[in-house]
Amino acid sequence: MHTALYGVHKGLNALFTDFAGWEMPVRYSSELAEHRAVREAAGLFDLSHMGEIELTGPQAAQALDYAFVGKLSAVKPGRARYTMMCAEDGGVIDDLVVYRLADEQYLVVANAGNAPVVAEELVSRAAGFDVEVTDRSADTALIAVQGPNSPAIVGSVTDADLASLKYYASVPAHVKGHDVLLARTGYTGEDGFELYVPAPEAVEVWRLLTDAGEPHGLLPAGLACRDTLRLEAGMPLYGNELSRARAPFSAGLGRVVKFDKPGDFVGRTALEDRKEPSQVLVGLKGQGRRAPRHGYKVLAGSTEVGEVTSGALSPTLGYPIAMAYVSRESSEPGAELTVDVRGRAEPVEVVPMPFYRRS
Repeated sequence: MHTALYGVHKGLNALFTDFAGWEMPVRYSSELAEHRAVREAAGLFDLSHMGEIELTGPQAAQALDYAFVGKLSAVKPGRARYTMMCAEDGGVIDDLVVYRLADEQYLVVANAGNAPVVAEELVSRAAGFDVEVTDRSADTALIAVQGPNSPAIVGSVTDADLASLKYYASVPAHVKGHDVLLARTGYTGEDGFELYVPAPEAVEVWRLLTDAGEPHGLLPAGLACRDTLRLEAGMPLYGNELSRARAPFSAGLGRVVKFDKPGDFVGRTALEDRKEPSQVLVGLKGQGRRAPRHGYKVLAGSTEVGEVTSGALSPTLGYPIAMAYVSRESSEPGAELTVDVRGRAEPVEVVPMPFYRRS
């Protein structure tokens, strides 16, 4: 599948990769240059492979409280919340961002590979509530501007008051005559914005942002640098840190599960029993230049205690970093472990996350 911006990416000589059935740009110039642009100036991302599902109606809030582990009824209009959809056994179906656009209107943003399942589950879980579920994914493009120069870039093309737009908030806005939903959200660890745009208008909005960003060091950025950026920021990736095999507590995200909300929700009983997982997600700091990768074994002495879920040589920090599930006994910050990197034991230290935090 192709996003509405596929032709733009072809024109920029992007290198493509298959991602959840979508042909997406993995890089344009070099992932290192794109990574540094986001940390030091700004990067422009096409995220139109994500899913957007709208819920409208008098019981939209109650339906989402039942469908997800979070208390979405407590979100005020104009704000957003990170949450999860879990199965009956407590495993994570997807992690999502939910925007409350109005009292009776929400927008659920799902990961690309999980969007069809999330949409189907929402229809099923909303049955019996006075709410309408509409999949807007095919009609919606998503463009992100991330980095310290993003306010200057976006501010030059929109009428929105960015100074009053808080983190995890959204507002309807105009971008040179184009109606968009403008959100101060992102997946890079930097300040930034995500623009939900009617798909037929995506090319023009991308061009406007490109032109506005030229004097601010903006570069188009692909999935490769997006992965190293989110890893430095300690943000989980579905399929790596999150899956149906694990509950939110394993990833240190038990805070998103709201047992105190009124009524039942899918997975509540199982999640009550999964609060103390045998393995937990930790950060690992390596030495040298050999980075742990997904699937590599983590050892305490000669004993296998876990497995790496994501890893890379950090472009910002200059040393290897990784996230891994390890036994509770090996999870304390300062613990000295090793990772089997192609038959060689590489020393690592358990460290707090995120690895990088913007000033």
